[in-house]
Amino acid sequence: MTGLPDELPPDFRAFHQLHRGAYVHRAEVYLGNRADAEEAVDEAFEQLARSWTRVLAMENPAAYAWKVMKHRAIDVARARNRGPCLVDNATFETAALRDAIDPIAMLEESLNLYQAIKKLPERQQDVVILLHCRGYTVAQTATHLGITEAGVRSTARYARRRLQQLLETTEGNNADDLAH
Repeated sequence: MTGLPDELPPDFRAFHQLHRGAYVHRAEVYLGNRADAEEAVDEAFEQLARSWTRVLAMENPAAYAWKVMKHRAIDVARARNRGPCLVDNATFETAALRDAIDPIAMLEESLNLYQAIKKLPERQQDVVILLHCRGYTVAQTATHLGITEAGVRSTARYARRRLQQLLETTEGNNADDLAH
């Protein structure tokens, strides 16, 4: 990290070590590019380091840091004249697609799923991406988002319901398209 003191506080270094991997994973899903994700996350940590004392005084430093990271990812996307890459990135990373009997049908399902994920509220998107797309545990997801484990489980439950509604609507629209 540039523009920072040579010796960062031990609590900041621990925070950085705990969260950087998840932040890069989330930023990479948004940006569709590992190098851009690392740049965004490094910028976020530089911002956090410069105001670390204030960050620690906040009610929920982890939740604040998560927001800073997401804003930096948005800034990097804007700087490159790009929008979110959730569909492009996540669809083609699906391991099931490689082993599918009917990869075209699986691709269509994946595209529908990731389009539906994009329609979820922001917190639900974060939980779904960390839990289901990146394989974090409930406890890890709670730690990175700065919410309780019960909050993660509840958010995941609401997200599943909403995804089911969205996917049922998509399937209905696809059936209507085929009938015409």
